Amino acid sequence: MKQKMLARMKYIPAIVAVGFGLAVSSSAQSVVTAAQREPTTATRPFVVMPAQSLSDLERKLRSDNQAEDLIGGEGMQVRVAVQHDKSKPTSAAELHDASDDVYYVLEGTATLTLGGKLDSPAEIEPGEWRSPRINGGQTFQITKGDLIVVPRGTPHQRTGKDFSLILIKIFATPLPAAPTQTATPTPAAAPTPTAVPTPAPKPRTPTMP
Repeated sequence: MKQKMLARMKYIPAIVAVGFGLAVSSSAQSVVTAAQREPTTATRPFVVMPAQSLSDLERKLRSDNQAEDLIGGEGMQVRVAVQHDKSKPTSAAELHDASDDVYYVLEGTATLTLGGKLDSPAEIEPGEWRSPRINGGQTFQITKGDLIVVPRGTPHQRTGKDFSLILIKIFATPLPAAPTQTATPTPAAAPTPTAVPTPAPKPRTPTMP
C-alpha cells in the first residue's frame, strides 16, 4: 500500500509543473492579446460650426424645402443635418423601425404630431413606413429653442412654413454603402462609309466624216 502511494506521489510534481506551465502560457497570451488592442481611429473629420456659420447655412437653405448634411454616410450610425421647410402645409406621417430622431428648432414654428398609429401604413423601404395621417396622436406647436426626441417606432408628422431645425438621426446599425449604378455602355458609332470616287468619263474620239 505504501509503495502504491509513493508511486502516485511521484507524478504530483509533474502534474503541478504542467498546470503551472499552462497557467503561465495562458497569462502570457492574455498579455499579448491586450497589448495588441489599440483605440479605434476616427472615421470622419470632426465638425466645429460657429454660431455665425450655422446661421449663414440656415439662411442659405431658406429658398426651398431642403437640407444639408454636416456628417453622416457610409459606416456611420449618426446623421446630423440642417433642414429648412420653406412651405410644408401637408406631409406624410413617418415611422422608423431602426433609427431615432432628435430635433432642435432653429427658427420658425411648426405643428408636430407624435404617437398614435399610422393610418394604412406602407413600407417604402425596409424599416421605413409612411402614411397619409396619424390616428390618436398628440399635437404640439414647436418653436425656436425647442428640443424634441422621437424614439424609433414612434409615428410622427410635421407641417409648417419658414421653419428650420437641426436633425440628428441615430441608426441601430452603421449605414451601408450606397448602391453603385452601373453605367450603360454607349454604343459605338457606326463607321462613316468612305466615298468611292467616280471615275472621270473618257474623252470621246471625234468620228471623221
